[in-house]
Amino acid sequence: MSAPTLATSGAPAELAAFLDEVRALVDADLARRLRPAPGDDPGRLVEAMSYAATGPGKRLRPAVVIAAAEACGGARGDALPAATALEMLHAYTLVHDDLPAMDDDDERRGRPTVHVAFGEAIAILAGDGLLTQAFETLAELGPRAGAAVAVLARRAGARELLAGQAIDLTATRAELSTLAAVERLHAAKTGALFAAAAELGAIAAGADAATCAALGRYGLAIGVAFQHADDRDDGEFGELADAAAERMRVLGAEAREIAHGLGAPGERLAAIASWFAAKA
Repeated sequence: MSAPTLATSGAPAELAAFLDEVRALVDADLARRLRPAPGDDPGRLVEAMSYAATGPGKRLRPAVVIAAAEACGGARGDALPAATALEMLHAYTLVHDDLPAMDDDDERRGRPTVHVAFGEAIAILAGDGLLTQAFETLAELGPRAGAAVAVLARRAGARELLAGQAIDLTATRAELSTLAAVERLHAAKTGALFAAAAELGAIAAGADAATCAALGRYGLAIGVAFQHADDRDDGEFGELADAAAERMRVLGAEAREIAHGLGAPGERLAAIASWFAAKA
């Protein structure tokens, strides 16, 4: 038996199989969309975009998109553009996070970061290219594209995702000494894209506004729980560890309650929430 992939490690068997299916589906779509044209890729820009988006990764956000769409009665293929768009946008954030002006990382997931492999200027352009192509991809949702674009722009904008990065760059240790302050950071920097994932899935399935809003709350809860778990694994909580573990349990319960409100089709969302909060 092969070792678990990054996407499936620790997940229940049925959920692991679903995550692997989504990863294969999204990776194929990313490869198709980000294939450099032979002899026409100035500065290896598209190659850099592909390198950033198709390397090792969990593809958890696209999995939430697909799970949310199916929970709302949508077809997997109808939600694929939203899932791929979100992974492109996530990849852009990682490219820019790694830059010397931000976190200044030389390696990500066992490979040189994009600015190390392609140069800083091309890395900036690659991030910009992934961001813009994400919104181009959302246009394929047709009459639902406007709602999807609005959600992703809001979640990835200056009041949520980018605010989280600004907090991360500028906050002092004292300013992040309480669980509430840490959770504000996590809600913006990590929770925002998980919220977008669940909302985009609902939109792709044609769900009503109340369901989309509820799934946004679901995504925010699992995103914060996910980041709390990551921080605990890295030993970053110190004396806040017990309080963080309790918050993970509460957030997991909140997310499961929303998922169960969708009936049997929401069971996969409930399973994802349980998995994310399992380390509490």
